[in-house]
Amino acid sequence: MTSLEVLQTQTAGVDDVAPYRPEHVTLCNARGVHDASTAELAVGLLIASLRNLPEFVRAQDEGRWATQRRPALADSTVLVVGAGSIASALRQRLLPFEVSVLRVGTGAREDDEGLVHATSELPDLLPRADAVVLLVPLTDATRGLVDTDFLSRMRDGAVLVNVARGPVVDTDALLAETSAGRLLAALDVTDPEPLPPEHPLWRSPGVLISPHVGGATSAMQPRVHALLRAQLTRYAAGAPLANVVAGPASRP
Repeated sequence: MTSLEVLQTQTAGVDDVAPYRPEHVTLCNARGVHDASTAELAVGLLIASLRNLPEFVRAQDEGRWATQRRPALADSTVLVVGAGSIASALRQRLLPFEVSVLRVGTGAREDDEGLVHATSELPDLLPRADAVVLLVPLTDATRGLVDTDFLSRMRDGAVLVNVARGPVVDTDALLAETSAGRLLAALDVTDPEPLPPEHPLWRSPGVLISPHVGGATSAMQPRVHALLRAQLTRYAAGAPLANVVAGPASRP
């Protein structure tokens, strides 16, 4: 494929593509395409976990009137680990629920939305959060980020929402916490993935699983098509491409 110059993905994450990229090929991701859909799912998973909606579905199947008093999203603190465009979309959707949003990026900084804390501050931030939402790419630095120490610092009853990549979380460490009933988890991604039918994560109490569908909505294709049209226009004009992840920054 020596004539290939640009590889444009339809995904925000490129961890499954990047290792196979020839040095001369520019790799671009689909930053922005999945922001709304993934942020929507993160909010949905968070509310479903906090309000225990899966139990209401089970009760409906059995014809049971199962009243419960559950934690509210309102007045809670949500820690978003990741400070990219999806994290920004999530913050915009969380604020109307009257929550306090803390954001964590690689390094501390100020942006148009306020303060971004550094990853090194996580040990102090985790005990303050009622929910932690993972929105980081899978890299050597983030693989296994959510380990036993990370989880132990989360407050009792807190919710871990993973809409990033499965290997960001140590599955065995998470299972230890959910099996003990100390933490809740809402996972759109898992490790391994797909999750085998016999895996204990399926049956662990307080765990809600969706099958990696963060971007799988009606909004995806129109936004992918718009991105491709814009990229092809840039390419034809010899202009710099958008969303360059690796390789030459623009067409020579």
